[in-house]
Amino acid sequence: MATLYDLTNSYLRVLEMAESLDDGTLKDTLDSIDEVIDDKAENIAKVLKELDGQSSTLANEIKRLQERKATLENNSRNLKGYLQAEMEKVGKEKIKTELFSIGIQNNPPSVYVYNEALLPEGFFIPQAPKVDKKALKEELKHGEIPGAELKQGRGLRIR
Repeated sequence: MATLYDLTNSYLRVLEMAESLDDGTLKDTLDSIDEVIDDKAENIAKVLKELDGQSSTLANEIKRLQERKATLENNSRNLKGYLQAEMEKVGKEKIKTELFSIGIQNNPPSVYVYNEALLPEGFFIPQAPKVDKKALKEELKHGEIPGAELKQGRGLRIR
């Protein structure tokens, strides 16, 4: 079976030969190729819908698994905090069992910034300004702005 690419090329070749064919032959040839192109396009649209459906299913499953992961991580963090709090209540710094050695220890020092305005400038990382494309788009709808323009693209829609 011919590919859509081959059919498109055949259609274009027939159009190039239009001057040398009589009207009936030209119309019949173009119609037959046109019908096959329509069938191919419909089959491609079916495949696209199936792929979109699978992608959507996977996205939902990823979201479900991420939520489950977050729940497990929260449960783990809460249990760890509970165990630490209970050990501190009874004054136990270490517990040794056959399977585990559990201990409370100091973490490495971490930085807590309570007021950024008081920090010297040398502690800030310079960043390049970013274009606010949403605001720029709204302004371009009302007039010209040097360095930017609205562009209208084209895309395939299957309904």
